[in-house]
Amino acid sequence: MSSGPFRVGLAGLGSMGRNHLRVVAAHPDCRLVAVADPAAEPLAAAVAATGAQGFDEPLAMIAEAELDAVVIAAPTMAHLPLALAAIERGIPTLLEKPLAATVEEGLRILAASRERRVPVQVGHVERYNPAVLEMGRRLRAGWLSTVFAITSRRAGPFPARIRDVGVAVDLGTHDCDMLSWVAGERPIRVYAETAQRIHSEHEDLLFGLFHFPSGATGMLDVNWLTPAKRRQLVAIGEEGMFEVDYLTQRLTFTRANVAAPQLIGGYAPTFAGDVAEIPVVSAEPLRAQLDAFVDLLREGGRPYVDAEDGLWALALATALLTAAAERRPIDLSDLPAQLPRA
Repeated sequence: MSSGPFRVGLAGLGSMGRNHLRVVAAHPDCRLVAVADPAAEPLAAAVAATGAQGFDEPLAMIAEAELDAVVIAAPTMAHLPLALAAIERGIPTLLEKPLAATVEEGLRILAASRERRVPVQVGHVERYNPAVLEMGRRLRAGWLSTVFAITSRRAGPFPARIRDVGVAVDLGTHDCDMLSWVAGERPIRVYAETAQRIHSEHEDLLFGLFHFPSGATGMLDVNWLTPAKRRQLVAIGEEGMFEVDYLTQRLTFTRANVAAPQLIGGYAPTFAGDVAEIPVVSAEPLRAQLDAFVDLLREGGRPYVDAEDGLWALALATALLTAAAERRPIDLSDLPAQLPRA
């Protein structure tokens, strides 16, 4: 493969697709040569803005355009045929999350990627948030020797664009991935409760619980019912607590206070920890994700967020839905045995 600029095709011009269009078109190491969407108006606008070749059928773009890489931002139901077509042609793929519509489809994408040795990077963009990256550096440096609990809140108003899946798969996959990443391991048991209040077909609220092999516990709150957008992550451990605000890219660490507690009225103990705001250089996560994809095209290796990561996020979201529907915990200890060999 050439050293760049890489010839990139974009499948899908919906909300996320238009964001990818902007970022790819502006990247110095990418040349957007083809775009595809069955909707005539956004396709014409993308072609006029970028000079890329337009296709009304994404499969035709993958088959006919000369591509070094493809970004798939089509609806979830289209991920399987588009990803398999790109893999069959040896085209490295940046595939928006969720990986696929079902775990079975995700397994097919992962198996094809490994069999053909074609990299598939999955668009779990929160991994590239600079506050998350900085927290990761400090976790690896031992700021929390033991993680006790991880909580995540991803809430906001209902997005009219989402019709094919519920909040668990559309939003919850972000947090399924993030909780596993913070814990440094995959959960072995999950439980959940869901509700459907305003969505016509799917759940729009999910409360989930994770149990990890180390004994760490994860909790997530995902919903489309909150009138203001919230994106927050908290990791609590022996030495203190990290707090991330994804939207403001703010990161703080509250050190655990091991001194004797202050008593209120002689009986209510409080522990006041020392709070430090950790400097974070703001950046656009979607651009950082594309930078990682370009590095992958140039240097090879394993994607930072690969198809196996995407499959686990999808499997966890699916297991949470099963747990809620069947009103019982779901054991995931047998999932690793189902994965195709790397």
